[in-house]
Amino acid sequence: MTTITTLLVANRGEIACRIFRTCRDLGITTVAVYSDADADALHVREADLAVRLPGSAPAETYLRGDLVVAAALAAGADAVHPGYGFLSENAAFAAAVQDAGLTWVGPPVKAIELMASKTRAKELMAGAGVPLLAPVDPATAGADDLPLLLKAASGGGGRGMRIVRELAALPSELLAAAAEAASAFGDGEVFAEPYVERGRHVEVQVMADAYDTVWALGTRDCSLQRRHQKVIEEAPAPGLEDALRTRLHDAAVAAARAVGYRGAGTVEFLVSAEGRPYFLEMNTRLQVEHPVTEAVFGVDLVALQLRVAEGEPLPAPAPPSASGHAVEARLYAEDPARDWQPQTGALLTLEVPEGPGLRLDTGYVGGDTIGVHYDPMLAKVIAHAPTRTEAVRLLAGALERARIHGPVTNRALLVRSLRHPDFVAARLDTGFYDRHLADLTTPGPGDPATAALAATLAEAVRATTYGTGPAPTRFGAWRNVPSQPQVKRYRSEPDGTEHEIAYRTPRTGTPEPYDAPGVRVLAATPDRVTLELDGMARRFSLTRDRDRVYVDTAGASYTFTALPRFTDPATQTDPGSLLAPMPGTVVRLAEGLTAGAAVEAGQPLIWLEAMKMEHRILVPASGTLTALHAAPGDQVEVGALLAVVQEDLDATPVPASVPEETA
Repeated sequence: MTTITTLLVANRGEIACRIFRTCRDLGITTVAVYSDADADALHVREADLAVRLPGSAPAETYLRGDLVVAAALAAGADAVHPGYGFLSENAAFAAAVQDAGLTWVGPPVKAIELMASKTRAKELMAGAGVPLLAPVDPATAGADDLPLLLKAASGGGGRGMRIVRELAALPSELLAAAAEAASAFGDGEVFAEPYVERGRHVEVQVMADAYDTVWALGTRDCSLQRRHQKVIEEAPAPGLEDALRTRLHDAAVAAARAVGYRGAGTVEFLVSAEGRPYFLEMNTRLQVEHPVTEAVFGVDLVALQLRVAEGEPLPAPAPPSASGHAVEARLYAEDPARDWQPQTGALLTLEVPEGPGLRLDTGYVGGDTIGVHYDPMLAKVIAHAPTRTEAVRLLAGALERARIHGPVTNRALLVRSLRHPDFVAARLDTGFYDRHLADLTTPGPGDPATAALAATLAEAVRATTYGTGPAPTRFGAWRNVPSQPQVKRYRSEPDGTEHEIAYRTPRTGTPEPYDAPGVRVLAATPDRVTLELDGMARRFSLTRDRDRVYVDTAGASYTFTALPRFTDPATQTDPGSLLAPMPGTVVRLAEGLTAGAAVEAGQPLIWLEAMKMEHRILVPASGTLTALHAAPGDQVEVGALLAVVQEDLDATPVPASVPEETA
């Protein structure tokens, strides 16, 4: 038996904070590691001790196993928990931890090795009787084999994954998938299997000890995905017949036993529309979505991981009984309406309602900064209730009432997804966003013009009270003079709609809308406005950051940029300028790219990576590259000039930026 007294978490952000929470409950001292970009991150502030990993990029910090082991030894840790992502499924890192005399809070090295390659794992699962999709040899694939799914043998998160629907596209897609897999995982092996249309992603949480006890902790449905990465997860997976649920549990236990598994792991399946399950992979680590299982079974999976790592048996031969339903939504700093582009910058406010059945796992608080180097997930919001209907309603309501100010997030998409008729009816499959994204990201039935009016009135009060300079500690007196109508202009973000609001400040001192019948100002301060709209009182709360105004009201939130102080970089550049669509790092250029070269419409010129998303900057129209301002390794800000193409006026334009995959 081993007693863990000091634990280093070889990770960052939300999962590090979540593991620290259990450690505090158990009296275990916590150690964080951090990159230079994370020097003031929440997980660093919450740890008892913290060790710097010099550098900012993952490759030189969180992916350096030697530095992480050295940090654990320097801090006096006796155990290492890998979290998820980074080195969590790296067998060599697990071995290095143990070779250093530290306890590894994870599965045996051999189990990680056996499951690391999807192709080898499938061979092993076939021997254990786990249901599989028949592999397809790309060299002999025919039209009857379509559609095909190409997948990287190593790694995950959608990197190296392609859907092939036309046989002529197979060779080029194989090359592209292999190149991306080699770049992301150092292994260019790619395999092909049938692509299951309208399939569901269903997984089983397992927990095993060293005494031949393996728990199957129910199912989870993770079908709502964007770019093969999960967005909304729930437990138990709804609508499964008892026989199918039993088959999934049995297959997951068989998979764990086949590799001598120990600790927490997840066996993932694809379930066809006809209800046939097929093994996808086994994740030899804790999953992002583990809180829904914890809620339904009333367990702490991290505490169980620590218990098993210390050599203790699981507390019972069978798992506890399940109760109720849980749903989790991943809150990302990204713009779903613009190809899921990740967003960066200051996170001014992150407030999610608290209450029975609600849980927030996050690596950020208001005042933190979202950088370019890491995954754009801000938080996970989890709701647990007696029934699925109640849990979904609770989660949607909590997200709707949350106050999130700063970069664009997917919050509105999450709320709409949870209330979509297909989701409510549990008609779930991995093509949900392919079919519904356009509808889910169109402007909703809200009233941005009235929100802009509230912003205008609050700003008028602020200007009247404070003047144009910085606000003093105490309020001043009202300017008790009549005024002529004044105009304030705002632009809605991110859709770009402009609003022009006319108002005046009468002798009463309270600003009021000009020529707006049916609207009456009940109260107005710099931070809160109450309007009566045709007899209905509505309250608006406001937060400012330079020229941005964030307006929250019941059922909706709005972001406005005050005009004309805001300028779009695109309006200040020459025709043919290719601008960075997001802040990030230039990772490569087209081969032989130099100024003066002839370029073709749609040709990729520059690859830009940020927050695990890669964008190809494409030539918008055929012409000549007259200037090149980007080089591999360059850090660029949004709107930065990357290149200039002098266009052939007869050319057909194409979009200049295309996202490839996320990890």
